[in-house]
Parts: sequence; structure tokens; C-alpha cells
Amino acid sequence: MNIISTHNLTKHYGKSRGIIGLNLSVPEGEIFGFIGPNGAGKSTTIRTLLGLIKPTSGSAQIFDRDIVREKDPILSQIGYMPSEAMFYSGMRVGDIIRTSASLHKKDCSAQAKELCERLQLDVKKRVDELSLGNRKKVSIVCALQHSPRLYILDEPTSGLDPLMQKEFFTLLKERHKDGATIFLSSHVLSEIARYCSRAAIIREGKLIAQDTMEALSSRTNARRITLGGTTAVPQLNGIKHTVPGDNSVSFLFQGDIKELLSELSKLPLTDLTITEPDLEEIFMHFYMSAHDCEQ
Repeated sequence: MNIISTHNLTKHYGKSRGIIGLNLSVPEGEIFGFIGPNGAGKSTTIRTLLGLIKPTSGSAQIFDRDIVREKDPILSQIGYMPSEAMFYSGMRVGDIIRTSASLHKKDCSAQAKELCERLQLDVKKRVDELSLGNRKKVSIVCALQHSPRLYILDEPTSGLDPLMQKEFFTLLKERHKDGATIFLSSHVLSEIARYCSRAAIIREGKLIAQDTMEALSSRTNARRITLGGTTAVPQLNGIKHTVPGDNSVSFLFQGDIKELLSELSKLPLTDLTITEPDLEEIFMHFYMSAHDCEQ
């Protein structure tokens, strides 16, 4: 079952591009990554899914409910964390957390207390006194305290120090183990690679890839080759992203492996390593391929 489904979902801001013809599917019970640089359309997609802005055309369902006609019952089962943590000036942290819980008509005091302790968040402070990282912590508590079925998180770790990032993902893994679905929007590729089983890549408002992490890797049909004992690069088609080292060189290869091995046999190698491309290389492959198709 897909917990999120979109069908040609489109949002324009006047003549400006928002998102175009998105067909997105997020299976229930997964940690799903939504990848793209700033301005690619990630936040517009999320705000449209949540009913914060109306789509120009197309449709979307969450929990098999239409996001326009059935927004209220959908939102009651979602924990949303926006990319920017903004709160009413002068309010204390504890008041914000209680106000957020009251919107869900639930007693979340026990969960909120545990979350604040784990995130080292002082509930007595006013939001005006908080750093960006501590405002992010308030957003985390508000998104998690009512234990929803679906978490939609937009750039959730920006501003958090490394220790809090680790604790945050520990919390997410616990919620996921309990059956929740997590939609993680990020431009931090290492987060997606480490925690997500599936991902979609968005470029200039359009989805350009969507699959399991393993399938996205295999679709590049490329390998990272590292040579020791030489800095020479074989003169073959399909070699890109060359990185020289100290008496070594590595490159991404997308071509005939037999031709490559034939050329490598002519070099004074002391070591040869062949690995899968990392997520950054996969991401750049799809981005550059999409760009080439538009030329």
C-alpha cells in the first residue's frame, strides 16, 4: 500500500515554476528520501501535500484520502517538520509544545517530556532566546510527540549539532520500527544514503528518478575505479569524474569492462579497487542525464 500517491501533481506560482507533473509513490512503512538541491521543488511538493497551498492541477492522496477534500483527517495523522522553525515571539518552549499537542486533541505530556530530555531542550526558555539548533529541537518535539502514522520532514537536521543529529535519527529509527512511515526531504545526500530504503530525485520541479537505493545505483551502470601505482587514466569513452591522488587515481567508469581491463593491463598497477558509486555520484548521474536530455 502506498501511503502517499500523487498523479501529475502540478503547482505554478503565476508564471513561475513550482512543481510539474509529479507522479510520486511512497510505500507504507518505509523511510523514503526526497532528494534535490535548494529550489528544486522539495518544499513546494511538501506544502502541496499538506494542503498548505492548493495544487494548480493533478491530484494527491495520503492514507488513500484526497489532500484537498479531506485535509483535516489527513493532518491529524501526520507529524510535520518545516525547513524553517518559526514560532510566535515571547512564547515559552513548553507553551508551544502544549499548544501543538492541543491541535491534535491528545495528551502528549509524557512523550513531550521524554523527547525534551533526550534532545536536552529547556522548556522554560522563551523562543526568542533560542539558537537555530534549539528551535529545530522544538520542531522535532512538536512533530513527534503525538506519535503519528506518517512523518513529513523538510530539511530536518539543518542547525543541529552532530550529537543531536545522531539522537534525532535514533528517534526516527525507533518510530520506524514501531510502524511509522517517514518522508525525509533533504539535500544532505549522506543522510539519504544511510537511512532510506527508497528515494526520489527532483530537478527543477520534475521527478527524474524514483526507486530503491540499490536500483538507483544499478541504473547508473557505472563503477568507481581506483588505481594504485599510477596517475595515468586510460583513454576510453565512459570515463568521468576523475579524482587524482598520491600516486593513484580514481574515476567513474560507464562502459565496456573488458576494454577497461585490457587498457589497465598496460599500466604499472600496484592496486585495483572496483566499487559501487556513492549516492553523490548517483545523484550527479541523474542530474546530468536529465540536463543533457533538455539540451
